Amino acid sequence: MTKRIVKYSLMIFFVTLALLVIAIVVFMQQPQFGRQPSGARLERIKQSPNFRDGQFQNESHTPDLAEGNSYVKVITKFFFGKSKFNIPGAILPSQKTDLLRLKPEENVLVWFGHSSYFMQIDGKTFLVDPVFSGSASPISFTTPSFKGSDIYKVEDFPAIDYLLISHDHWDHLDYETILKLKSKVKKVVTGLGTGEHLELWGYDQSIVIEKDWNEGADLGEGFKINITPGRHFSGRGFSRNKALWVSFVLQTPTKKIFVGGDSGYDHHFKKIGEQFGPFDLALLECGQYNEAWKYIHMMPEETVTAAKELGAKRLMPVHWAKFALSIHDWNEPIERASIEAKKQQMELVTPLIGQKVDLNGDQEFSEWWKLDALQPEPAISSK
Repeated sequence: MTKRIVKYSLMIFFVTLALLVIAIVVFMQQPQFGRQPSGARLERIKQSPNFRDGQFQNESHTPDLAEGNSYVKVITKFFFGKSKFNIPGAILPSQKTDLLRLKPEENVLVWFGHSSYFMQIDGKTFLVDPVFSGSASPISFTTPSFKGSDIYKVEDFPAIDYLLISHDHWDHLDYETILKLKSKVKKVVTGLGTGEHLELWGYDQSIVIEKDWNEGADLGEGFKINITPGRHFSGRGFSRNKALWVSFVLQTPTKKIFVGGDSGYDHHFKKIGEQFGPFDLALLECGQYNEAWKYIHMMPEETVTAAKELGAKRLMPVHWAKFALSIHDWNEPIERASIEAKKQQMELVTPLIGQKVDLNGDQEFSEWWKLDALQPEPAISSK
């Protein structure tokens, strides 16, 4: 009888496991997962000096996890060791700028939280890594956006001259948003391989500019863009690094902006600064870090150092204030970056979500993340 029960239990286990695997495979066939490069695009990728052993490689050796860590250890800490304050204690404050009524001569930037922002510079419009679906995951309830961070919809945007996509992770390339934007976008600029997703999602490939690191494109009318390295990875499913992760050097008739994408700290910042700097503004990630994955996401102090090496006059820390993708307090990134910026005498740009940033002049910003309503509730004394 006991053997029969064990045999029956094992059969149920393996059948359940098989059904689970089938369910996952079927789920991942949805178009939102995108598609791996093929055909002529894949052949072009194979010619890249940055593509070896079947995938794109970082310039420096970049392990997924830092020394002394394991996936079991990281996953356990992520689910059971999270800060109780990794989500704001109240609705985030914001200002909603009317993007449809901007004056043509205004040079402005508007941030939407995390790494999504809009720029109008010298009469052209740019939109970077837009995520307006309310989550950064194929399973929406696992990574919802913070309350108050989703004050913009695709309908709020004017025509977009250039859509910049740094890489294909869910918190940078949002399927729902990209579909809704299709009729507004005139050109897309991204790294090699990411165009495969866009082609699957109905984008005309004639408007997609895909480049390798250290390649550039003359956009005309005094606008140029160079694709520069990052230290990161890519992938929307189990397969990694089939598309390239990039940063951008955007040169307009009057401005030079560095758009960082995601990156761990490395020597490429200094090299980019020497080749293209100085910059009027650098937009660099400073959140969702952890010592366990320090090679693919910078610590806030490194963010400031990278801005200095780029030769940036001002730094806008991004990649925070919308999603909890790590275990630190939600406002720890900007707190640490602010302290380090004072040490290194780096001017910070820290707008509210939706607040208009004047790219031409001086502007003071409040430390809005310190508002009392956003702080954790005081501990109850046992006395």
